[in-house]
Amino acid sequence: MKSAVNALQNFGKSLYGPVLILPIVGLFIAFGNVLGNGNLAEYLPFLGHSSIQHTGVLISKSAVSVLANLALVFGVGIPIGLAAKDKGYAALIGLVTFIVFINAMNVTLQLQGELAPVDQMRAAGQSMVLGVQVLEMGVFAGILTGALSGYLYNRYSGVQFSGAMAIYSGHCFVAIIMLPVSMLLGVVMSELWPFAQHGISALAMAIKGAGAFGVAIYGFLERILVPTGLHHLVYTPFLYTELGGTADVCGSVYQGARNIYFAEMACPSVHQLSSTVVWDARGISKMFGLPAAALAMYMTAKPERKAAAKAILIPAALTSMLVGVTEPLEFSFLFVAPLLFGVHAVLTGIGMMLFYLLGVHAIGANGIIDFILYNLPLGTEKSNWPMYIAVGLTMSVIYFLVFRFLIPRFDMKTPGRESDDQETKLYSKQEYQAKGSNDGLGEAIVEGLGGRANIEVVDNCYTRLRVTVRDVSVIDEPRLKSTGAKGVIKQGNNVQVVYGLHVKKMREAVETFL
Repeated sequence: MKSAVNALQNFGKSLYGPVLILPIVGLFIAFGNVLGNGNLAEYLPFLGHSSIQHTGVLISKSAVSVLANLALVFGVGIPIGLAAKDKGYAALIGLVTFIVFINAMNVTLQLQGELAPVDQMRAAGQSMVLGVQVLEMGVFAGILTGALSGYLYNRYSGVQFSGAMAIYSGHCFVAIIMLPVSMLLGVVMSELWPFAQHGISALAMAIKGAGAFGVAIYGFLERILVPTGLHHLVYTPFLYTELGGTADVCGSVYQGARNIYFAEMACPSVHQLSSTVVWDARGISKMFGLPAAALAMYMTAKPERKAAAKAILIPAALTSMLVGVTEPLEFSFLFVAPLLFGVHAVLTGIGMMLFYLLGVHAIGANGIIDFILYNLPLGTEKSNWPMYIAVGLTMSVIYFLVFRFLIPRFDMKTPGRESDDQETKLYSKQEYQAKGSNDGLGEAIVEGLGGRANIEVVDNCYTRLRVTVRDVSVIDEPRLKSTGAKGVIKQGNNVQVVYGLHVKKMREAVETFL
């Protein structure tokens, strides 16, 4: 069981890199849409100039091309996340594996006489990937080859030969293994994928058939798994695979909620965003729910500690509201009042359910900045963003009332309600930088993790230092918290140290010391 949890956590971590890149792509699509959108030119006449319109089209359509090659992004990105060392070589192995895989599948289909004519590819479940006709696997092709590449890279990249054979050591030996493996995988998947596709389609229909209840469960699971780091495994399939829907947008077929609405943003013939956007409506709790929860925590703080609580809660609430990074605020009450986190997960599901029931089709995955850039240029017909705000404000009221009731009712030690001998304090980026030096930081973190000999792999996601250790029992939590950690999560041999948005500096300090 422990090994299974470790494997899932490592895999979920590996998805972080590709997933983080895609919202950046979305911002460029949105920016291109601002420049090239004819509707806005009615209010800002200078946007109607042909050069600006053409620039907007260039930006948005160029960015959309990433979606058409999303499998390759995952095929290269996942090995980077999985590799324990020499991540650049791991990415190269991932690229080679993906290319060999799709060509092996193409040759297999060709030899079997199963390549469909161009005008019948979609009906036959086939598509073009990097100019090669293969079965329509979507992003699953990249996830499969990337995971296999990362696993075999970690297992065999340390193999060393001597003498004349030394040139075939390390990543070259991995390539020797991966080429025949990826060829075989292409052949095998040519036979197996149609059955897998049928199963995925059936699951998608079952989820769709569950209606509002299915959406609520999805929202609940996506939040409740945040402390374990496994939430990536919940939303990624819905955002980037057929589970999140399939749509023909401007002559191209896209799978996954996020891929669909990004493509629809750049397609002028789309008059309303697809209903599949509900699977990325996670921003309801980020922009509206959690800030209201922060207000409730402030209102219930002890009078003498309200100033200290405000100093903690306002930056965390703004981070959640503006850019959709929730962990600084969530972890401010997760460890001291886990019941509130469970309630937060339930309310997230309720908010997404309201989104579904009221027929909202606006884009709101993160914070207000993304929300404005994505929706306003589309207009209220294509993106009925005022309804999103209405749902959000409704959830703000519910969050506030529920948190305002529960905190004093169960005497929860949220910020500002600590015991008299405890300080109301969470470390912020500004406080850390004010120290003026990183001297000793890496050493202190390493000591807290049990020393050099206990550390196997060091990585990070958006807000957490992710470390694989040999013995989790020697972790010194007080020592880690003295370096600014907001919390420490242990799952199997994986340790997550929550630092916030400045986690990259912490990882670099650790790597420098090591």
